[in-house]
Amino acid sequence: MAGRWTSLGIILTVLCVHHVSAFSTSWKQSRGRERLVAEPQLKEKFFTQILDHFNYNSQGNGTYSQRYLITDQYWTKGHGPVFFYTGNEGDVWDFALNSGFILELAAKQEALVIFAEHRYYGKSLPFGQESFNIENVGLLTVEQALADYAVMITELKEELGAQKCPVIVFGGSYGGMLSVYMRTRYPNIVAGALAASAPILSTAGLGDSGQFFRDVTADFQNYKPECKDSVKAAFQKLQTLAQQQDYARIQSAFSLCKTPSSDMDLHQLNGFLRNAFTLLAMMDYPYDTSFMSKMPAFPVKVACEVMLNGTEVLSALRDTVGIVYNSTGKETCFDLYSLYVECADPTGCGLGFNSYAWDYQACTEIEMCFESNNVTDMFPPMPFTQSMRQEYCAKQWAVLPRPGWLKTQYWGDALSTASNIIFSNGDLDPWANGGIRKSLSESLIAINIEDGAHHLDLRASTEYDPASVIKARQQEATIIAQWVKAAREKML
Repeated sequence: MAGRWTSLGIILTVLCVHHVSAFSTSWKQSRGRERLVAEPQLKEKFFTQILDHFNYNSQGNGTYSQRYLITDQYWTKGHGPVFFYTGNEGDVWDFALNSGFILELAAKQEALVIFAEHRYYGKSLPFGQESFNIENVGLLTVEQALADYAVMITELKEELGAQKCPVIVFGGSYGGMLSVYMRTRYPNIVAGALAASAPILSTAGLGDSGQFFRDVTADFQNYKPECKDSVKAAFQKLQTLAQQQDYARIQSAFSLCKTPSSDMDLHQLNGFLRNAFTLLAMMDYPYDTSFMSKMPAFPVKVACEVMLNGTEVLSALRDTVGIVYNSTGKETCFDLYSLYVECADPTGCGLGFNSYAWDYQACTEIEMCFESNNVTDMFPPMPFTQSMRQEYCAKQWAVLPRPGWLKTQYWGDALSTASNIIFSNGDLDPWANGGIRKSLSESLIAINIEDGAHHLDLRASTEYDPASVIKARQQEATIIAQWVKAAREKML
């Protein structure tokens, strides 16, 4: 969703990760200290997948190649559980390389690990370069993606002799939503789900449209109230210059490659600036990362210090968003339309083919009518109503959104009859309050992580982890072991 990994997170294209097909033990740098990191021996493979699981006439028995990553290095063959990552809106390697907890847990619980790539993302393009033609994109749905995973799990278990191995699904952000849906839709296949930072309520049209950017603002305000005030003052000054049509001053202040000349350009600039704060808040990890964008440790703190130490608010705002858009320091100017693309997800769709796929999903099943208002948040008023979404999607994709469909299809907030799902959320994550924050039953368990950013608990353990995430992972490990034991007993 912004993951976006944008993000949703997640929801964004990851820009800084080099992909290879297998890993061995290697040395890595972390904040100036050398440490030994044992990388998983993930192998890249392709699964022959059905194009259309629900309409026998439209594609017949047509198939496409769905990518997945697998390692059995920890697995006790035929006995250990299967840990299956429900891939989300991006290249599967990006999520595998940023979900080290799953591998750590697999080593302890002797599990087979599979990371599946979502259809229409990464290399899993059903119609190749023509996948996003209007006549081809209609097979990009949550239902089709879940059916992909159900078929893949079933057939790989049989192929690998794992028929009696319980399956636990994992996912972060949109992937976390899919993990919830897998457990509720296919409980015959999936014994339990860990859904990290899964905004299953807000993306189903439940809740307050102002929540997301209010919570982004809160992250900066909670570090220092003056930080929020300074950001808000900078946007107000920008608005004044826009009203005066002082485009040359705006271009100079923000080091733009082209001088803005219209209301559309100024709207794009506001979206570009706001999107940087979204990413800073989501990726507020206690160490530097290259997930979604290259970030320093504690990026909210770093951003606030840059913002407050600037000699003038507009240049300070430029330098603050430069943490995201100019992490290398090599950019001489900002190209608004290449660095940020407005779409049906106000938290950002990322760039490239992955952004097309997420934009389409945000135009169909996934509702994200989030908006800033400059009252409960520090950003300029930027509404995004259902009617605006409908107009955009009709023009962009020739589709009309169906508000309420996710709530109808995947239960929304009526989850009390479900079971064996962990909902984990970090207090620093602006997506958190769009998800489940309170336990709903003994087996629908909410774990709230103090000082935790976007699905921090899925990331590999480091010496910089707050005590809260260490405790959360211990809880998750214990619960998952219980689910596996119970499922195995039922199979006997």
